[in-house]
Order: sequence, then structure tokens, then C-alpha cells
Amino acid sequence: MTTPAHGSGRSASGSGSGSGTGSGTGTRARRRLPRLRIALAAAVSFAVAGTAAQVMAAQPDETGKPAVPALAWSDCQDGFECANADVPLDYGDPQGRTITLAVIRKKAPDQAKKKGTLFLQPGGPGNSGVDFVRGNYAELPASLRDSFDVFGYDVRGVGRSSQVQCWDDPTYTKAITAAKGVPGPDAYEPAVRQAAEFDQACQDNAGDLLPYVGTEYVARDIDLLRQALGEDQLTYYGRSFGSYIGTVYAALFPDRVRALALDGAYDPEHYANQPYAYDRPQYLALDGAMSRFLDWCKADQATCGFGDGDPRAAFEKLKADLDADPVPTANGGQANGYTLVYRILFNINEGKVIWPSLGEALHKAQQRDNTSFLLRPPSAASYDFLNPNVVVECVDKAYPRDPALLKRKVTSFAKAAPLLGPALAYGPPLYDHQHATACAQWQGEQVSRYDGSFRAKGSAPILVVGNTGDPDTPYQDAVALSRELDNGRLLTFEAEGHTAFGRSACATDAVTSYLVDLKVPARGTTCADETQPPSSTPKVAPPGTTLGELRNGVNDRLDRLGVLR
Repeated sequence: MTTPAHGSGRSASGSGSGSGTGSGTGTRARRRLPRLRIALAAAVSFAVAGTAAQVMAAQPDETGKPAVPALAWSDCQDGFECANADVPLDYGDPQGRTITLAVIRKKAPDQAKKKGTLFLQPGGPGNSGVDFVRGNYAELPASLRDSFDVFGYDVRGVGRSSQVQCWDDPTYTKAITAAKGVPGPDAYEPAVRQAAEFDQACQDNAGDLLPYVGTEYVARDIDLLRQALGEDQLTYYGRSFGSYIGTVYAALFPDRVRALALDGAYDPEHYANQPYAYDRPQYLALDGAMSRFLDWCKADQATCGFGDGDPRAAFEKLKADLDADPVPTANGGQANGYTLVYRILFNINEGKVIWPSLGEALHKAQQRDNTSFLLRPPSAASYDFLNPNVVVECVDKAYPRDPALLKRKVTSFAKAAPLLGPALAYGPPLYDHQHATACAQWQGEQVSRYDGSFRAKGSAPILVVGNTGDPDTPYQDAVALSRELDNGRLLTFEAEGHTAFGRSACATDAVTSYLVDLKVPARGTTCADETQPPSSTPKVAPPGTTLGELRNGVNDRLDRLGVLR
């Protein structure tokens, strides 16, 4: 675990003061990089739109600032327009090599009445903003569709914008198949070795791109896209990791904020600079949500249908039984206790409305019925998400390089969250909880990492939204962000599940009013309208749930419902 060279967190501007597209100090030592091993960049429009729309990059101006991309829009079905945008690969060298971003929009029906452009940013890192806009546009409140051109894009390293790949599908499948829902007492060291193998694969397969996928550069891309769209200020909704992207944008460009709604918010200081302090609450929040589900299941056995009076003990036994005797899947794979934990990790985010379906799925798993959505191993679509999910966080976060500290922290997190924590702590690098073993050994440069300040001093009011029972981004993160921001305002949703917009009519109305009319909710505003568990398991997925693959932008789902999730 040697220490790599680190970026300063202000590699492009030096100040983060809102000065915008600075040209860099020129003092950073650079290595000459071979040509990016990226085939997608030249064919993004074909992948997105099915047409050969071209990007016409503007020439750099005399100040040395990066060129504002000129977008050549083309029809890409159902009223959407798609284009490519060339932006600097390295904002420390703004006239150097470029990377191509895939972008999409749907224009407001009455252009004379629109207020501007609304940027939508999904969670992740790793979810496709192009798919997010296309898949959710129809379910946006009418006032948003009428007031704005709705815009999204695949951030650098994601989807059609030079997808990062460390492990290929067979390698990921092998690692996940070998993982356990109930790891043994000697699971830590193999997990560290496996994470080191993942890191090396990243360097081997995507090393040219890795230093440049951090969130500071993503935020700078957004500012160039804002200019390309002719917007003086940014109007933005970001969910989950999209909230962190919005936070960094506001920190860099506070005077360019019109309205930012940050839903399922991150504590940015912990995320970037104290990652172990960020990781522990995530473990506790996830296990807490699972524990509350199991308590409900015990109290309402007739609806839940799992556990024979003791669902907690039944869950522990089920993980071990599936590890000992995996269930064959329809595609020739197998599902074990780790598969179960993996699926719960994402589906628990849907809140109470999914609880009866979770109970039924757990019962099916007990019966070794491979139609249970909790017994579906990750797919190729999820690997496209998981590769950049790990990489971006390893570039963004400053993990200490002390191997003894890593062991103490990871083992303590597993112990503190006994329901789901051990499988995640000792599993292969996948999602947030499983990043420490990879990121504490990361050997790549972090030139695109942002390390603060996160105050966004002088910005317009920024709306921060948090759920009290969020299993993914704990509520205290939203509280911390609202206090960190110079002009933050907290909206609370008293609910299980991840994010509020599209799940709470109260929160959806508040966010919409803020984005459209800049009406900030009163201090202390709380929404308490979460949909309660149905009295029986629904035959189809309840509105607002997926019951399947990862969230937002991943197409492999049991049910695709259009609610913005």
C-alpha cells in the first residue's frame, strides 16, 4: 500500500472561488500519456441517437480557457435530441486532448415561455444521465416539462462517454460467484488481495482515463455545457451521487447557481476527506433499514410471509443455507447468500412500499425458487455501473494508506452492521460500502479530485433533501450538507427509502416549486407522506419501485416504471 501522487483538489483553478474555467497553474508534473484507449468517443451519437450527429468544437479563446463545445443536435426518437460535446480531458491542460460526452435533451413545448434548461443528474457514480432523462421525462411534473428544456448527459467515464472498464464481465462474475453472504473468519486478507487485483486491472485497462474522472472535472464539464446551452446560470436536480456533483459545482461556481436541488445528499467533507467517517454511517444506515424491515415482518407475518415468527433468525439461516447450497439460475449461473445481500442492498432503497414484495421474495428464496428477484446475480448492465462506481470514488476520496487502519476500520464496520455488513465488507469491489479495500490501495493519480471548501459562499439558496430512514445516504449527511453550505436549506422526508422526489408528493411539490419559481421551503419543513406497506403483496411492482436491477439508467429490470427514482 504505497502512497501515490495526489492532486491538490484545485488542479484547474487553484481557488475554487467561482472564477470558473481557469487554465491551471502549470506547475504539476505530468507524464506523457498514450492515446486514450477509447472507441466509444468517436461513435457516441450513433450509440445515443442512431444518427451520425457531429460535434463541432469551438476554438480556444485567447485567454487560454477551455473551448465551449458547439452542440450539433439531431433527432434521437420520441422528441429527444442528442449530440456530442468535446471537453478537455485535463482541465490543467485545457487546450490539450479532449474527451467526448454524450448529451440529450427534450425541449419545452413552448419555447417562448420556458425559463431555461433543467439539468438532471442521476445517482451512482456510474448511472447514465442520458438514460435517466429518456426514461423519466414523461413522469416529470408538467410544470417542469413546460418551464424547461430537460437536459442530461453521461459523465466522463460512464456509459457512452468513454465507459471505464477495469474488470470484464467474466472476471466480475467469477468474483461475485465466489463471494459469500456469510464470510468466514479469514475473509479479510483475500478481500484485500482481490481489491488490489481490481486496482491493477483498472490501471491496465483504463489507466489513461482514470486520473480525469473525478468530480471536480465533472463539475467543470457541467459549466461548459451550461455555456454551450446558452444559460447564464444553472438549474439542476441531482439525486444521490448527483447531489455531490451539484455540491462541487456550487463550490466552484457559486455565482452561477440559479437553483440546485440536492436529493439524498452527501456529507461532502466526510466523503472526500474523511472517507472512513463517511463509510461507517452508510453501513449503519443500511443495516438499520434492513432491521426495521425485519421488525415489520415479525409484527405483520400475514403480509410479510417470511420467517415463521422469527424473520431475523430466518434471514441469517437463509444466507448461510444459500452459501452452502447455491440455487441454479435460469441462465446457468448460481445464486448464493451474497446474491441475496447484493439485491437487498439496492432494493431496500424503495422504502416501505416494497416491504411486502421483499417478504415474498425472501420466502421464495427459502423455497429455492429462482424466480425470486433476490436471487438474480448481477448482470452485464450492472457491471457497466459498478466499474466506474468504484473508480470515481477512488479518485474522489482521500483514504489513508495505513493497512493496519484499513483492517481495523473494515472489520469494525462488518461487526457494527451484522445483517448485511460482513458480505459487503469482505466482498469484491462493487458499491459504496465495498470501496475501502480498493481505494486505500489505489495507485492512480487524483488530479480531478476536489477537496473543498464546500461552502459555495455567496450562492443563491440551495435546497438539500434528506430522508430520515435513508439506507444509502444517511439523513445526517443531508443535515451536514445544509449546514456546510453558505446558503443551504434542508427539506426533510420522514420515510424509509432513498431520495424523496417522485416518492413524496409533498417533497416533489416543494422541489418543483423551488426549481420553477425559486420558492425555498420554510426552515424546518418536513414531509411525512410516505406510502405505507400494502396489505398484500402486489402482483406488479408498486408505482415508484423497480424490483430489479440497479437504480437509474440500468436497463436490466424486472419492471420498468417511469417515476423519477
